[in-house]
Amino acid sequence: MLDPHPDLTSNVIIGLGWLYLILFVMNSCWVVRSYRKDEHSRFIVPFMYRAEVPTAGYWALYSAMLLMVSMAHFTGADNPETFVIRLPDFAKTFVDAIVADPRIYFGLTTLVFLWVIWAREWIVKPTVGWCLLNLSLLFLTLSMTDWDFRQIVGKPDNVPIVAMLYIVGFFTWLYFSRAVDNDKRKEQGLPLREQVDNEKVLVWPDLVYTELICMIALTAFLIFWGIALQAPLEEPASAAKTPNPSKAPWYFLGLQEMLVYYDPWLAGVVFPTLIIVGLCAIPYIDFNKLGNGYYTFKDRWFSVGVFLFGFLPLWIGMIILGTFLRGPNWNVFGIYEYWDVHKLEPLSNVNLSEFFWLSWLQRPLPTPGADAGTLQTVSTILLRELPGFLLVIAYFVALPPLLALLPFMRKFFQRMGFIRYMVFVNLALWMAALPIKMVLRWAVNLKYIIAIPEWFFNI
Repeated sequence: MLDPHPDLTSNVIIGLGWLYLILFVMNSCWVVRSYRKDEHSRFIVPFMYRAEVPTAGYWALYSAMLLMVSMAHFTGADNPETFVIRLPDFAKTFVDAIVADPRIYFGLTTLVFLWVIWAREWIVKPTVGWCLLNLSLLFLTLSMTDWDFRQIVGKPDNVPIVAMLYIVGFFTWLYFSRAVDNDKRKEQGLPLREQVDNEKVLVWPDLVYTELICMIALTAFLIFWGIALQAPLEEPASAAKTPNPSKAPWYFLGLQEMLVYYDPWLAGVVFPTLIIVGLCAIPYIDFNKLGNGYYTFKDRWFSVGVFLFGFLPLWIGMIILGTFLRGPNWNVFGIYEYWDVHKLEPLSNVNLSEFFWLSWLQRPLPTPGADAGTLQTVSTILLRELPGFLLVIAYFVALPPLLALLPFMRKFFQRMGFIRYMVFVNLALWMAALPIKMVLRWAVNLKYIIAIPEWFFNI
């Protein structure tokens, strides 16, 4: 039997050695930066002495450790079976227990998002941002010692996605950095950063030359990328043999993940349309004129928070789930778990009508007879799905006016007016419908709120 978890190879160990060497070079540059800009920190030895040590000294010590680890990889590649620098099994088990459970995964990503909002003034500090980058790179490098993780991350399709995750993280950090700086400037009565550091340049020749140089550099980078990383070309498509799992391109994986919780007409048509329409409607329903032309969070905390929640925990989170965690038969696997095609998870999803009639009322589910007429069939189906219709109507019709009674939402209603308020709340409710349906599926195995397979209509 083929071992699904072969040990480290010499090539992998040498490759990881180069990664650690790159980390060493990066942190050596940071040592120089820290020596020039960071302050000294107090070093205390109990009952002996106190000394002021440059913060760069700690980074120099860390860089030296990275160099030693890199050299250990280069010198220990001949004996991969006894190589000890690898991720411990207990760490793999702990991480898999978190990410392989969608409930914990989604809850944790939401908590991390809220923590980033709350601790943004601390996170945007350059040293903190650099520490977070180092931790993520160390986690990635140590994880590469696991065979299953390498098969997922090292797939040619997934390598650019890993890079894009770091790009998303960097630009999110950059936004909060600029926003926190401007918020502090406004509190202190100072001019905004955009007013002090005016980055306006002439289109010709400054901007055109810059774009030309970037275009040439990017073209060269893509050429070398294509030479180093082979294109993920597979065998010709065949109806008799489909890939397992069969995944859409990464930019559609969020939609494919939504198909787990909603019917295709909702996940593939209604939700994407509402996303586009909602983004187009934002300038017309937004009454807050602050934040135009400069970075800020406090002036637009609600708008920014809603957008980032929809983009990071939902959209990016679903792309990560679909790319790295969805395996054969669309089961959820841990990042260190072998993708076993024989893994079967029994599903007992039920509809809301079944909950209502069978579990709560303990009565048979209304079903039209074989000889029932059209009117009787329609009335029986509507009676069967009446709880779902009432719930959907209450959610989209009754809930918006009730929300307007809350002190926080009353301000929105007064400043927006009835029409703009209803458009705004319904767009927000549609966005909230996705995490609500996800939680209901995970918590009580709810499949459809309204299930009418006779008419191909399910919600």
